[in-house]
Amino acid sequence: MTQTIKFYQTGTFTVGNRLLTPEQRSVQASEERSNSINSGHRACQGCGEALGARYAVDAAMRATQGQIIAANATGCLEVFSTPYPETSWQLPWIHSLFGNAAAVGTGIAAALKVKATKAGKQRSDVRVIAQGGDGGTTDIGFGCLSGMFERNDDVLYICYDNEAYMNTGVQRSSATPPAARTATTMAVGAHPGAEFGQGKNLPLIAMAHEIPYVATATVADLRDLEAKVEKAMSVRGARYLHILVPCPLGWGAASHDTIRLARLARETGIFPVFEAENGEVTSVTKIRSRVPVQDYLKPQKRFAHLFSGAGDPATVALIQADADRNIRRFKLLNEETFA
Repeated sequence: MTQTIKFYQTGTFTVGNRLLTPEQRSVQASEERSNSINSGHRACQGCGEALGARYAVDAAMRATQGQIIAANATGCLEVFSTPYPETSWQLPWIHSLFGNAAAVGTGIAAALKVKATKAGKQRSDVRVIAQGGDGGTTDIGFGCLSGMFERNDDVLYICYDNEAYMNTGVQRSSATPPAARTATTMAVGAHPGAEFGQGKNLPLIAMAHEIPYVATATVADLRDLEAKVEKAMSVRGARYLHILVPCPLGWGAASHDTIRLARLARETGIFPVFEAENGEVTSVTKIRSRVPVQDYLKPQKRFAHLFSGAGDPATVALIQADADRNIRRFKLLNEETFA
């Protein structure tokens, strides 16, 4: 059961520890947090992926009393956290190839199951998470991930979505949004930026596999993210968590705007935040204060071509239409304001 926390500080989404009893505090506000990804890594200032990984893995560690093994795909998270021979990870952690984190996680889970059986136990107390960026998840690792879903392997897969291949030079991935400028979708020509009608919606694909649990989250709502990780770790079988993690470098945004942009992605409807079980949506995070998509697009240089000179209002209108479609599909507005 989720307990509502009252926010006493007007105009802010934060709450000071002095206002909460210890049992009400988030994992990150607790002195007992595991610091699973510790200081000393080489992430950029304002890196949403570093925040997302810390929040998610610390929550998973608390939910399992520290009984976690992690498999990690190649990508920004792996590169900035483990420059050989150093590591910032404070838990059993394995890195293999760009596209097989889900398969490696499956192998770890299978080995743990065999060990538990030999020990006379029904199942292992040690849990497995696999994690990667959108490139290693929606593109290169898509087949392995679908196989993990189809077999219902007991693994939580976490995708940290920064919407491009940031580690290798900001190339387009199948999670790159329409009209966004990347190194491979330049802001030139009649239709600058990434094409409309391309890419994959991985949360919906995961739902189509009818696995036990699918959820989306952003780094802007710590309690929501932690609650979803905790719920995922209470479930057996294949689980998928898709976290939006803004990238200041790739998005061309100020490092202090990471949380603001993640919140705007949700409040515009561009990134719907929801939970699904066995293929059915079970809950959504309602939009608190609906804002137009340009409020989200303008702070990002990857969309600067939409607003320079005379601008491109037609393309902005298409992006707004996509956001409106998400709002209708997931019923993101309260009933009294539903359009």
